[in-house]
Amino acid sequence: MHLECIDCGKKHDLSTVANTCSCDGLLEIRYDFSKVQFSLEDLSAVPPHVWKYRELLPISGVPISLMEGGTPLYRCKRLEEECGVKELYVKHEGMNPTGSFKDRGMTVGVSRAAELGTKTVACASTGNTSASMAIYAAKAGMEAVVLLPQGHVALGKVAQALMHGAKVLSVRGNFDDALLLVQRLCSEKGFYLLNSVNPYRLEGQKTIAFETVDQLVAYGSEKSPDRVIVPVGNAGNVSAIYKGYKEFRELDIIEDVPMMTGIQASRSAPIVDAFRRGLAEIEPVIEPETVATAIRIGNPINAPKALQAIRQSNGVAESVTDQEILKAQKDLARLEGIGVEPASAASIAGLRKLARQGTIERDEIVVCIATGHLLKDPETVIRSLSPPTEVEADFDVLYEALSHLERS
Repeated sequence: MHLECIDCGKKHDLSTVANTCSCDGLLEIRYDFSKVQFSLEDLSAVPPHVWKYRELLPISGVPISLMEGGTPLYRCKRLEEECGVKELYVKHEGMNPTGSFKDRGMTVGVSRAAELGTKTVACASTGNTSASMAIYAAKAGMEAVVLLPQGHVALGKVAQALMHGAKVLSVRGNFDDALLLVQRLCSEKGFYLLNSVNPYRLEGQKTIAFETVDQLVAYGSEKSPDRVIVPVGNAGNVSAIYKGYKEFRELDIIEDVPMMTGIQASRSAPIVDAFRRGLAEIEPVIEPETVATAIRIGNPINAPKALQAIRQSNGVAESVTDQEILKAQKDLARLEGIGVEPASAASIAGLRKLARQGTIERDEIVVCIATGHLLKDPETVIRSLSPPTEVEADFDVLYEALSHLERS
């Protein structure tokens, strides 16, 4: 294993703690696949979870784990029929220990911090990263420092970080401001940065791809879907999942890498803009806005990796409105019984839009990634739906109220 710059190709020893190359390019962990002993057949009796795939993870010791991974892959036949695709699955990452996909990255990131003898870990966050880091740091006996953009983080996520002992600071600015501050803090104070610029974080997140292959085989479907649709905020997940599929192709486990499809909120969509214009770099959105606070990021740090993943896999990037996101969130719950936070529903909203456009073909097998649980952001649900109907403790009044609700 070694670290390699995605821009200049310079190789770095794993002993380095830097997250970027001297040319400022992002680093990625690369493996010598001739030395990797791995096959799905050998592991067929092992239930899916992140550390099932440790041959392809860069940690040698005992991991800091809360049994993350093993999240359900749901076949969604009603939405499948509506969108006109061959098979539609939703990978519900909200079923991880802290309720989001971030746990996959944090188990590896915090395990790496433990190998380095780190005392304090730190991150900037729109919510889920802070919750996950705080919990894994508590498990590891480390201090956690969290910077949040003031007024733009769902309370469920703040509560998780506070309950698990993190030092939480609310920054009068947006996520991008908080990220710049935490990067300087880590540089000057020697804290270990656990935002997704950290390549170890993304190694954990790539296991979404491994698990999906495992589960599709168990369902009797194709090993690899034709397309994977991912909500995009700081852009680490879409590139991590792509890396996972590429590694399985290197090992001849799958034949084809799916088309990686990134979905952003329309007022926080610098990657979509760069993709449409054929640009190699994004132009940051100075004041990003969306009801889906988990992807409310105007200057995603992993944009170069995300654009590579989308283009190299012949995928696309698309944006959806807040109204489309909220409708998808409600329909996913009511048609398929899957409760997710707004950012997660961006993948379903994107699927619908791309299906209407004809970008997604009818013979495709599609996997949508749902990144976080409904209970991460209940305030948005309450604001977007009608409140419970109040009635007197009287049967006739109750029955009349119920009849009115049925008519409406």
